[in-house]
Amino acid sequence: MRATFAASQSVSILVPSAAVPIQHYLRQPHRLVHALTDPSQVEVLGEDRYRMKMKARQFLMFNLQPTVDIHIQAKSDGTVFLSSTACEIRGVDFINDRFHFHLEGMLCPTQKADRTYLEGQANLEVKVDIPPMLWMTPKAIVEATGNGLLKSILMTVKQRLVHQLVVDYLKWVSSEAESRVTAQALSMNSSSI
Repeated sequence: MRATFAASQSVSILVPSAAVPIQHYLRQPHRLVHALTDPSQVEVLGEDRYRMKMKARQFLMFNLQPTVDIHIQAKSDGTVFLSSTACEIRGVDFINDRFHFHLEGMLCPTQKADRTYLEGQANLEVKVDIPPMLWMTPKAIVEATGNGLLKSILMTVKQRLVHQLVVDYLKWVSSEAESRVTAQALSMNSSSI
C-alpha cells in the first residue's frame, strides 16, 4: 500500500530594527541552519549544503529518525530558498528503501508600515510504501497519522525559527559591531606607530 502525506506551514516574524539589516544575516546560510536546528545535529556537506539529523519520531508502531540533506540558496536581497536533496530513514530498512521525502521552503524579508518582517512558507511531502504489517490498518488512520507527524515536524521547525532566528540575528549584529570597533582601534593604533 502506497501512502502520500503532506503538510504546509507559513510564518511571519517581526524583525527588530538593528544596525545591520536582516538581509545581510540571511545571506549566510550556515547561520540560518543553526537557527533551525541544534548545531550538534548538523553536518556541513559542502557549500550551502547540510545534513540535518532530526529527532526520532513515532509513526504508528515504528520509531523513525530521518536524516535530511538540505540545500540552501541565499539571494542578494535576503530571500532564502531551502530544498531537500536526499533523505534517509534510520530505524526501519523497509521504509527507508521505499521512501521519498520532499521539502521546499522560502523565507523573504518584506517591509510593512516601516517594519521588517520575515515571511515564509514550507511544504513537506512524503511518499512511502506502508509495511505489510500495517496493511490491515485503515488507510484513513495511516494518512491522518502521517499528516499529523509532518505537521508536528514543520511546527517544531517554525517554533525554533521564531524563537532562535531573531536571537541569533541580534547576537550576530552585536558581534559585527564589536568586530568593526576592534578593526577601527587596530587601524588607529597601527597608523599612530
